[in-house]
Parts: sequence; structure tokens; C-alpha cells
Amino acid sequence: MRVNLLTINNLVKHYGEVNAVNGISFAIPKGICFGLLGPNGAGKTTTIEMMEGILTPTSGEVLYKAQPVGEQFRQEAGIQFQATSLQEFLTVRETISFFENLYERTLPWDELIELCALEDLLERDNKKLSGGQRQRLLLALALVNDPEVIFLDEPTTGLDPQARRNFWDLVKLIRARNKTIILTTHYMEEANELCDEIIIVDKGQIIAQGTPETLLKNHFGNTVIQLPECDVGDYLAQLQAGQYTVHNGYIEVQTHDIHQTIQSMLQAGVSLSRMKLRAWSLEDLFIALTGNQLRR
Repeated sequence: MRVNLLTINNLVKHYGEVNAVNGISFAIPKGICFGLLGPNGAGKTTTIEMMEGILTPTSGEVLYKAQPVGEQFRQEAGIQFQATSLQEFLTVRETISFFENLYERTLPWDELIELCALEDLLERDNKKLSGGQRQRLLLALALVNDPEVIFLDEPTTGLDPQARRNFWDLVKLIRARNKTIILTTHYMEEANELCDEIIIVDKGQIIAQGTPETLLKNHFGNTVIQLPECDVGDYLAQLQAGQYTVHNGYIEVQTHDIHQTIQSMLQAGVSLSRMKLRAWSLEDLFIALTGNQLRR
């Protein structure tokens, strides 16, 4: 049975004449990793900050366990902000201890340190942490009160690929503890790797919602066949608009039946010597839905 931990009803946020969020509604069940995606200026950060209780909605409501966000939410939520300043001249141990004192309930010390892989960093000054080490400390601060729901706002921005994947492993460990995670990210691979369900927001509204697999299946064929444009000849005349794209000298044909499509290409005299196959990705979906123009 699906039990919703957070429910967002017709959420609206106006800044003067700017409609940052325009009537968003969705629900987040307990125990999943829920992704909130969108281009710059789409309204996702404003939505998250209203969910966290930082911003007051113009209208609409955010419910936590079927009640308005209040003291229970503040005690049971953990937040890793996109940008957080840490006090210099404090060690990792001192920083975590300071945050522990802010809550009635806390995660056992040894459990928290092991979960975030901080054993070797406890006596290090905050200012001497690397990017990945800093993110692990910030994650520990978000988990210090053993929260029911954890907000991770672009937690791997600026990390190298190895540190990013290490952070993904930590998120999966948290998810395995039946915690509910709300993740915002610009990395589509990250969303696909971690999220059970996603919404894509643009211009203050939800434009897509579902599991990554369902969204890709509904919007695209299962496979992309990529060929240099010069190898295709007259084959494209057999296809309908929307079945293929042309980009940088390459044709990409989407298909549900690779065997049949390749057979028809061979019959049309298409050279397959430089053919490549790939699956559609969330990045393809993101670009298809939001466009590829620069957002400011």
C-alpha cells in the first residue's frame, strides 16, 4: 500500500509579476528516492524551498504526514543545501557534535560516522576538507537527527566522477534504511541511477512525472540507431516525422524493433559499417521536453 509522506497541493509562488511556481501538485511516498529535475529558472529550487518550509507559498499547501509542515517536520527532516558555509577552525568531530545538540533525537554516533565514511576525518579542520569530504560531512549533518525525509539539493555539483559515484553509494545506503530522499540534480545519469520516481519541472509547472523507465518508454523507442548522414541515402523518405533526428551530421533513428529496422535499412541499401546502437537516456528526455536553449 502506497503511503504518502509528503503531499504538495496546488503550490504557487509569485514574485511580483513573475510566476516562479504555478500550481504544482504531487505526492511522495515513504521510502523512495524522488527526483526533482528542471532547467535553470524552472522553479525547482523555489518548490524545494517551499517544501522545506524556508519559503512561504503564495497559495497552496505542503503536508507532511497529512499535516501542515511544522515542528514535527523540522525535527524529522534533514537538509543538505546546495551551498553551505562551514565554521572554520572547527574539526569535523566538533561540527557534528554542535549539530547534534540542536535535536531531541540523534543517530548513534558510530553509526553516523560509519555511514558517511568519516572515520579518518574526525580531527581534521573543516577548511582542510576536499570537495568530496566536505559533501560527506554535510550529508552527516543532514542525517544527524536520524530524519524520516532527507533533502539533497544538487549534492554532487563540482565533484569529480569518483567522488560523485562514492556519494551515490552513500545515498543508496541511506535509501536502503527506508528513508525518503528528495533529490535535485542537473546530472541526468545521477537521477537515473538513484531515483525511483522523478518529476521534470519547467516554467513553474510539471511537464513529466513517473519512473525513469516509464518516461523513457512512453516518450521514445527502446533503442537508437545512429548512422552518418552520408550513409543513409534515401532511406529517410520511408520514415515519418518524429521517428528520427538529424544532428551534427548524424541520423538517429528510434525503434522498438531493432531487427526489423535493420532489415529495412539493408533492403534500402543503407551502409551499416559505421552504425552505432544506444539506449535513450534521461538526458535525451530532458532535452526533448525542455529544449536546448541556454537558460539564464
